[in-house]
Amino acid sequence: MAADKFPVEFSHIMMFARSIGDDNPIYRDPEYAKGTALGSVIAPPTFVQAGAQFDPNYPLRPKIGHPWFGSGKEATGVRRESGGGGGGGGGLHAEQHYEYHQPLRAGDVLTATTKPGKTWEKAGRRGGNLVFSESVTEYRNQNGELVVTARGVGVRTERPATATQE
Repeated sequence: MAADKFPVEFSHIMMFARSIGDDNPIYRDPEYAKGTALGSVIAPPTFVQAGAQFDPNYPLRPKIGHPWFGSGKEATGVRRESGGGGGGGGGLHAEQHYEYHQPLRAGDVLTATTKPGKTWEKAGRRGGNLVFSESVTEYRNQNGELVVTARGVGVRTERPATATQE
């Protein structure tokens, strides 16, 4: 996430919870939340992913003044680039892990710092080795306290996959 600040607002929490189908009142009812051990509205798991909407360079959002990249083109509209270490091209998002160090509350303002994590390989069948790489994003609140650590794992093939013969 390249945005400087990510404000966690009550309405964002409520809409996110609705979008994932979670009707827990701790995500939408301040009076209910006040009576819980946490004492306030909190964000549901994976909420920090919504921070991408504050990133002006998020690649899956259309750019104003540019053609729409939606259906009829590549699945996401993001074209695979050749080169760049391994000839397999784009790659895929393989895993996502979230570690919560404290509750994420309405009113928090997050900053995110992303750094590379581990990289490893595994033998593949059709495209050579599978190259896995981890990205670690730490989300800190307005007091500098670590709130969430998100680890994403991507995978790409060593070279373009070949067709299988059946």
